[in-house]
Amino acid sequence: MEGMILAAGLGTRLRPLTDSRPKALVEVAGRTLLDRTICRLAEADCNHVVVNVYCMADMIIDYLCSRSWPCCVEVSDERPLLLDTGGALRRAANLFHEEGEVIVHNVDVLSRIDLSELHRQHRLGGHLVTLCCSHRPTARPLLFCNGQLAGRAAAGENDGGLAFSGVSMVSSRLFALLPAADHPFPIIDEYIRLATEGYRIAPFLHAATDWLDVGRPETLERAAAFVQ
Repeated sequence: MEGMILAAGLGTRLRPLTDSRPKALVEVAGRTLLDRTICRLAEADCNHVVVNVYCMADMIIDYLCSRSWPCCVEVSDERPLLLDTGGALRRAANLFHEEGEVIVHNVDVLSRIDLSELHRQHRLGGHLVTLCCSHRPTARPLLFCNGQLAGRAAAGENDGGLAFSGVSMVSSRLFALLPAADHPFPIIDEYIRLATEGYRIAPFLHAATDWLDVGRPETLERAAAFVQ
C-alpha cells in the first residue's frame, strides 16, 4: 500500500506561524505535522509515500532529505502551479509504483482513525474511494444514500450530512478517471461526479473525538493534548 500527503497548501489559516514556515513544518508537541503524518502512514503499512509541495517547497524538500524515514518518501513538485486537491492527486499518479490502494491524508489532520480497518472495508466493498467521515458540525456536509456518495447538503443544512475528515483511501484506478493536471480542481467535486456515474464512493465512519483539524493556531494547544 502507498500513501499521499497533501502538504502544498498556503497555510493561511495558521498565520502568523506560517509566515516563516510551511504548515507541514508546524510542530505539535515537538514534532512537525509532516513527521507525524509520514510515520502514521508507515505504521499503516505504507511502504511508499508521496508528499506534494508548493508553498516554501525548498524548506519541505530540505527537511525530507535531512532525515531518515520509516518508508520511501518522494516529492510531487507543484511549484509551477498549485493544483488543489484533485489536481494534486492526478499530477502524482505516475509516482505511485503499485496497482492497489493509496491512503490520501491532509498534513494538517491528526487522528486516531483505524487505518487498517479503513483498508479492510475499502477492499471488501470494492470501492473506488472510501472517505473517512464523522457526525460533527461542518460547513460542507456530504450526503450519502445507501452507502453511496450522493452530493453535498445545501448551504446551512447539516441534517443527515457527514463531515469529511481529510483522510481517504483510493484505488489506483481512480487516477485515469480524473481530468488532466493542467489546472487546479478540488477532489470532492470529482468524487461527486464519479458517484453519479456509478462508481462506488463510500463513507468510513469514525468517532468525531478521534479526529482533529490543526489548521488554526488556537487548535495547537488542543493538538498537543490530542497526541499524548
